[in-house]
Amino acid sequence: MRLKEIRTAQGLSVPKLVELSGVPRRTIQDLEARGDGRISTAIKLADALGVTLDELCRDEAAE
Repeated sequence: MRLKEIRTAQGLSVPKLVELSGVPRRTIQDLEARGDGRISTAIKLADALGVTLDELCRDEAAE
């Protein structure tokens, strides 16, 4: 998952992403560390970041 990469490229802090997405801070931190989670959470984050689910979830290695 490219969550941290996309978030930082957009200049967003974790608290700002929490505000935009409604996803709890701890969940975002866990996703950035582990890279896996619920699809429903990934959809909320992709929507908040203005990217597709594919862009958010695809590994760089798979590109």
